[in-house]
Amino acid sequence: MRLTRSPRVVLLLLLGGFIPLLIFGDLAEDVWKQGGFWFDVPLLLAIHSTAQPKLDVFVSHLTKLGVFWGVFPVAAMIALFLLIRQRWHALEYFFTASVGSIIINQTVKLLLHRARPHLWTSPAPEFDYGFPSGHAMASMTLVAALSILSWNSRWRWFVLIIGTLFVLIIGWTRLYLGVHYPSDVLAGWMVALGWTVGVSVLINPHQVRRRYQ
Repeated sequence: MRLTRSPRVVLLLLLGGFIPLLIFGDLAEDVWKQGGFWFDVPLLLAIHSTAQPKLDVFVSHLTKLGVFWGVFPVAAMIALFLLIRQRWHALEYFFTASVGSIIINQTVKLLLHRARPHLWTSPAPEFDYGFPSGHAMASMTLVAALSILSWNSRWRWFVLIIGTLFVLIIGWTRLYLGVHYPSDVLAGWMVALGWTVGVSVLINPHQVRRRYQ
């Protein structure tokens, strides 16, 4: 993916950046004004109907891959790899996308103050604000950034497919555990995707820094 003023970049910015951020904005506005959506509770209850004690334990561990056990260690290894390979533009992009995602998540949570659902006793409760989902944002930011970094390589479809499955699984764990509404997860995906793609247009991770003699 080259940063040029071409229809390809405009399309990327529109589909991957503007539209997801527009969806996030609509979700945030409705949460601010109405407090939620009609589909949030029915979907949560439908997912909770599949709950089993052994599955509770498994999902409680699996969901940790969305941040501390998975996303953070993998992000650190990617950053270290880019540093060792001296891919400075890629490292600058990855660092900006990752840190910015965390800042956006915490800022929006503090601004909207949306309480987490309390429809049942969660096997892995959370006690901060719920909108947008931090796990959904972290997983989507990692996968989107890694997909962009690997887009010119033979690994791009592998990263995209496996990454998409990972993002969906992490999102499902948050709903299964009852610690997020579906709109929390959807909002997390949208703002992370829009942010990560937008940063890639501003900071071209594939640009090679020229050495002047």
